[in-house]
Amino acid sequence: MDDAVKEIDSLVYSTLEKIRAKGGTIKKGINEVTKVLERSQAKLVVYAADVSPKEIVMHLPLLAKDQNVPCIEVKAKTDLGKAVGMNIGASAIAVTDAGEEAHSLEDLISKIKSI
Repeated sequence: MDDAVKEIDSLVYSTLEKIRAKGGTIKKGINEVTKVLERSQAKLVVYAADVSPKEIVMHLPLLAKDQNVPCIEVKAKTDLGKAVGMNIGASAIAVTDAGEEAHSLEDLISKIKSI
């Protein structure tokens, strides 16, 4: 795996952990993520690459692009689930409110846009 990809993955996970710890709002699951995207409430969308079948998350990057919301794919749904405080994997999450960690979210978004 490319070092830059590993670095961005770990940055995504750590930022999500901070947002969750500081009272931010994170929606979990493909249906919830789709809803907040359609309602223009999402600030960031993250989905896992190891989702099977792929078709269940394929619409998220397109919908995020239509809504002008940054969207990034991470390697593993188990790691994504852990980052947002779940004991199981998360196929997709959306940050709707970063709480006290708004600056961390902005930093992450600027790194995602520079990729």
